[in-house]
Amino acid sequence: MTTTTVAKRAATGALTGLALGDALGYPTEFSDVPAILARYGPWRALELPEPALITDDTQMTLALARALRTAMDRGVLGPEGLERPLREEFVAWYRSPENNRAPGNTCLTACGLLEDEHRPWRDASQLHSKGCGANMRVAPVGLAPGLSDEQRAGAAQAQSAFTHGHPTALAASDLTAHAVRLLATGTGPGELIGSLRGYARDNRTRYHERWLGDLWTRAQDPDPERFIARGWDECLAILDRLADAVRTVSPETDPCLATGAGWIAEEALATGLLCFLLFPEEPLTALRRAACTSGDSDSIACLAGAFAGAYLGADAWPDAWADRIEHRGELLVFGALWDA
Repeated sequence: MTTTTVAKRAATGALTGLALGDALGYPTEFSDVPAILARYGPWRALELPEPALITDDTQMTLALARALRTAMDRGVLGPEGLERPLREEFVAWYRSPENNRAPGNTCLTACGLLEDEHRPWRDASQLHSKGCGANMRVAPVGLAPGLSDEQRAGAAQAQSAFTHGHPTALAASDLTAHAVRLLATGTGPGELIGSLRGYARDNRTRYHERWLGDLWTRAQDPDPERFIARGWDECLAILDRLADAVRTVSPETDPCLATGAGWIAEEALATGLLCFLLFPEEPLTALRRAACTSGDSDSIACLAGAFAGAYLGADAWPDAWADRIEHRGELLVFGALWDA
């Protein structure tokens, strides 16, 4: 972490923003924009619900954060060290009575299979699914300090593959963690899309075998390079749409119309980024725009909040909102750990 990153407390800002976006978008998910406006009034005046409850998005973010902390406490982060704590945390989430916040079917199916500790995690992975459930939770990988580029990319893709094994889910998770990292360490909003495009092109045929093992053989691709390239190509296409949208979209229109409804990984990434990039210096406005969308509002808003918080730091969020968020204490613990 750079001195600037520590001073602004990027990890605290990103985790707080993620949870706030999740809570703000929770009541509006599964509603179209006219219905949201009819129920809650103008989108720029959306207020945090009371109580400010989070969904499976933040629950699984915290599960990943705990697994990362455990693995890194035990030594240099690697696939072997991450596998057991990640499996344990995902299974604990699956069994929790609090797992009643409209969790995704892919996560439920995969985590149920992970309960069998003798089953290789790759046999639990849902290769057909590129739902946003993998990249909505990946921010901790972009925030944890001291990781190499290979560790960060490998861990981001591996945590996705435990549930969502589609190559686009892997690539979008990697890109999401990379975007959080870039914003936390000084990349400006105007540079972000170009940096992400370059990263996607550079990694288009790089298959992280050390982290993913033989996952690719469960698909129909002739080799691992073409397996992973499918995911990066879909992400590159959505980044092109995002670049056009940032230039042309009115902030008053539903962002989902430009970059997708966010139910799938690459669209959640792009629409979350669009909401942030429309209001890079107005984090609450970015969250409100993300929550007032026709798609997966809580996931879009949690990603927008993570990006805004990584860029602006902990002071982006007023105490009147941040102090009310569910699991505030644990979010602050991880923020302090990674900002230190």
